[in-house]
Amino acid sequence: MSHEAGPADIQPPADPAAAPGVRAQLLATEHWSLLASRSTTQGEVLTRISMFLTFTSASLLSVALVGNATQFSDAFRAFALTILSIDVLVGLLTHVRVMSVGMEDLMYVIAMNRLRAAYVDLDPGVAPYLMAGFTDDEEGAKRTYYFFGGRRDFSQVAGSSMVFMGTVNAALIGLLVGSALLVAGLAAPFAVGAGVMAGLAFLVTSLFRGKRRYDGVWRKLTSISPAGGGPTGDSRKTP
Repeated sequence: MSHEAGPADIQPPADPAAAPGVRAQLLATEHWSLLASRSTTQGEVLTRISMFLTFTSASLLSVALVGNATQFSDAFRAFALTILSIDVLVGLLTHVRVMSVGMEDLMYVIAMNRLRAAYVDLDPGVAPYLMAGFTDDEEGAKRTYYFFGGRRDFSQVAGSSMVFMGTVNAALIGLLVGSALLVAGLAAPFAVGAGVMAGLAFLVTSLFRGKRRYDGVWRKLTSISPAGGGPTGDSRKTP
């Protein structure tokens, strides 16, 4: 007659002291997996940015060569607008990927901070030796991005790949809009002004969308190891 296992049949580990060791191994395995995924994602987006810049440089050079060969005729104008449109399209697709990778990178940072919180839970004595954050809140993420603390958010954002791509795309969009208006017969000062306004509008919009997505992460995230929130909370203060 078969017997179904119940709570009374579950036996404790033969060596209770081995349980923390097993947990540490599992956490370390997950940590390495997250590190590998983060590294792969960063490498992929840097390759995408390099490909985009190479493509844009080559296409703008081809525009210059064709313009010189055609004496900047009407055919050249159509060719230039077509090339600029393709550059803008490729740039926008790259920009979308860069913004997505930025959120994915934050995801990996939060996940690894949670694992460090588990390390501290296993052995509170290691906390003073962790330079990176070990809380899964915004304070912990900022510490992981910059161990010494005190760096202003502006420098972090201004030096990011998202702002870099947004600036390049803003320049391309402004160039495309201004060129199209010149071809349409608008006076040069007005065409240049419209191009500048279009580029700035795109840059401001992309920054706003990035900030909204970033803030949305912290609104939706439920922190299980906030700073100062318990035994595993990081009591260090960012100066």
